[in-house]
Amino acid sequence: MDKKLETLKNEYKNTPIPNELDFVVKKALKQKKKRHVNMMRRFIGVGAAAIIMITGINTSSTFANALSEVPLVGSIVKVLTFTEFKVDEGTANAEIKVPAITNMENKTFEASLNKKYLEESKELYNDFNAEMEDLKKNGGGHIGIESGYDVKTDNNQILAIGRYVVSTVNSYSEYTYDTIDKKNQLLITLPSLFKDESYINLISENIKVQMKQQMKADPNKVYWLDDEMGFKTIAKDQSFYINDEGKLIIVFNKYEAAPGAMGVLEFTIPTNAIDDALVSNEYIK
Repeated sequence: MDKKLETLKNEYKNTPIPNELDFVVKKALKQKKKRHVNMMRRFIGVGAAAIIMITGINTSSTFANALSEVPLVGSIVKVLTFTEFKVDEGTANAEIKVPAITNMENKTFEASLNKKYLEESKELYNDFNAEMEDLKKNGGGHIGIESGYDVKTDNNQILAIGRYVVSTVNSYSEYTYDTIDKKNQLLITLPSLFKDESYINLISENIKVQMKQQMKADPNKVYWLDDEMGFKTIAKDQSFYINDEGKLIIVFNKYEAAPGAMGVLEFTIPTNAIDDALVSNEYIK
C-alpha cells in the first residue's frame, strides 16, 4: 500500500474525537437505532415480513479495495473510499464502503468526520453480524446489506455527501447526509440555517402542498398524509442537503412518508417559502 495512504489511514484511526463531536456521534447512533425501531413497526404495519435494520462494523472483518480513490472534479477537497468491508457466506452478504474526506486545511475537523464515518460503519457491521448469528440460531435465512456513499454537491463552497444503507433482501434503504462548508471548514446542520424553529412548520406545510400537487397530477404517486401514521411534520434534524443551485433539499427515507414503492423521497423547498426564517442567504439562494 502507498506509504502516504498508509500514514493517512493510521492518522484517522489514532486521532481522538473531540468531546463535543464524540457526543454528537454517540447521539446520532442512538437516534439512528430509535428511527430504525420506528421504521420496523411501520414496515410490519403495511404487511412486510421483516426489515433488516443495520447500523455498525467489526474490526476483524476483511479489508478489500482499501483506499480506492474517487476524486471530486474541480475541487481540492476529495472523498476517498477509506476501506471496504465484505462478508460472503452464502445467504449472508455485506458490502460496506467507508468514505474519508482528504485535503481539508482543518485536519482536526477532517479527522473527526472520518472517525465518525468509521464509527458508524463499525456499528453497521456489528449489527449485521448479530442479526446473522441470530438467524443461524433460529434455522437460518437470507440477510444482506450494501452500504456506500455518493457526492450530491461539490462546488467552491459546499460539499454534500450522501451515505446509504440498503437491505438487498427486503429492498429497504436509508440515506443520511453531511453538508459541509468547505470555505469555513464546518458541518452545516438544518437548525443552523434558521433563526428559530419556525422553519419546521414552514417546510412541513410546503411539503404537504407539494405532495398534494404531485398526487393530483399523477395518480401513481401516493403519500401518507391523512392516516394515523401519515406525514405531519419534519423532524428538527430532518435529513437534508444543499444542492449545487443553493436550494434546500429535504429527504425522507423509504417508508417514512410514503409506501415503499415511492422509494427515497426528495423535496426541493422554494427559497421564498423559507426566506424570512433563514439566518442569511449564505448557503440557501
